[in-house]
Amino acid sequence: MRRVNPTVLAAAAIGLLVLIAAVLILTRQGRRDQDKLSDDQAAGNRTGPEKRCASQRTYDRIKSEIFRQAAEVRKSDRAAFDRLASYASVRVDGPLLRSHDAELGTVRCTGRLSIDLPPGVAVVGGRRSLSADVDYVLQPAADGSGDVVILEGADPIIVPLATLARTGETAPTPAVPVQPGDQPSASTPVGPVPSAPPTASEPAPAPPPVARAVARPSFNCRYARTRGEIAVCRDSGLAALDRQMAAQYFRALAAADGRQRATLTSTRDSFLRYRDRCPSDSCIAETYRGRMREIRDIMKGDWRP
Repeated sequence: MRRVNPTVLAAAAIGLLVLIAAVLILTRQGRRDQDKLSDDQAAGNRTGPEKRCASQRTYDRIKSEIFRQAAEVRKSDRAAFDRLASYASVRVDGPLLRSHDAELGTVRCTGRLSIDLPPGVAVVGGRRSLSADVDYVLQPAADGSGDVVILEGADPIIVPLATLARTGETAPTPAVPVQPGDQPSASTPVGPVPSAPPTASEPAPAPPPVARAVARPSFNCRYARTRGEIAVCRDSGLAALDRQMAAQYFRALAAADGRQRATLTSTRDSFLRYRDRCPSDSCIAETYRGRMREIRDIMKGDWRP
């Protein structure tokens, strides 16, 4: 039997060790590259606050919220409003970041919002374009589905939008049906249109006077219209309660699961209606305190309708 040269054996062993080391290095590098890719993807999902104010995704969420609220004002035709929202176009001129809460991921933005309606529909007066200076708050959804949008000052768009009706314009049916996400052309029919609202026998009452702001609540007092909003804008104590409640609300939204978030948003509407019916400042203050207890109970699982 031929004896193996010790030098050759040592060289082979060294070569094997080098090969194993190279494999380990490449494996670790691959893992680092995968981690880096994940980090890059995650970074891509974390958009800066200024870009969140001006992103098309934000504008689309604002448009959906505008049409949703218009359907609520109309109290009917929700499906038709959802359909029309996909054909309307939205833009925000001069979007600006007003504030950013890095801990909660909440941003407050402002800009000139415009909604352009598709051919074949118009609001009362024949208008097909609606505009208003609005504030919009973006709060990350707890399930990672994107931002929850809260609008302020959008009534000059929402209220007329609730009067949508078909006009005399007609459009031929396209040869190819529109798919979700497609941009409809001027010849694309907009589907069912909300039935025209009944004509009022008397003119609508004039809106309440704009509040002269002496306090700084969580909302923009330029757009204060309801009794509760005006009272909060005129009283620093109520404004402080409003800021405290709003901060608690946004913290809760950030931590809430889907069921809790739905409860938070539905009870928010009830709270606002109750606040705006209050006959005195003391009633408003107690309503805010009750709302803060309600938010706490929802998040603890102790809330009952």
